[in-house]
Amino acid sequence: MKFIAEIDVMPLKELLDPQGKAVASSMKNIGLATIEMVRIGKHIHLELQAGTAEEAEKILQDACKKLLVNAVIEYYEYEIKPA
Repeated sequence: MKFIAEIDVMPLKELLDPQGKAVASSMKNIGLATIEMVRIGKHIHLELQAGTAEEAEKILQDACKKLLVNAVIEYYEYEIKPA
């Protein structure tokens, strides 16, 4: 069975996000002063094969923990559904 996963990876809330801070500062420079905070992360779209939804979720969690997410500085959320 084919599944589609949408994964959002963000810096931990406790950590400074220098990229987001730079973008937030630039927003003021271009007249968008009402934007106060920006956090920048990444979005990952995966398609995978698995026998069940539980198996697909385990594969997805393994991929996140082993390769896609640096757990020291990032957290992730995902949604998985049949294709």
